[in-house]
Amino acid sequence: MLGHQGAIRYVFPVLSIGPPGAANFLIVVTDTAVSVLATRMLRSDRPVSVHASFPRQTRLGPIMQAPGPVIELGSMVFEFDDEYAAVVAAADAEVFAPETLPLDPLPHL
Repeated sequence: MLGHQGAIRYVFPVLSIGPPGAANFLIVVTDTAVSVLATRMLRSDRPVSVHASFPRQTRLGPIMQAPGPVIELGSMVFEFDDEYAAVVAAADAEVFAPETLPLDPLPHL
């Protein structure tokens, strides 16, 4: 579904908010792109199509609060669970501030 976008680095579920209504998506960050995958309504872990794709240099943050954590990607706004805030921060740090990332404890895996 993603084609040749390199290795998958991060995946996290989000809920679109605002018009035209709520829908479940997965945000997938690869070596070369940030993709928004549409999922089934009752099976949000099953992607069905690529809804949007952005270059890897696209910043996911800043994380805003409304009432839960929210990011804006393109013209869409996505809400996600608090536990994925670290994923958003790590994905951004990997591109925009790699010196802040800890060393990989298992680089051979």
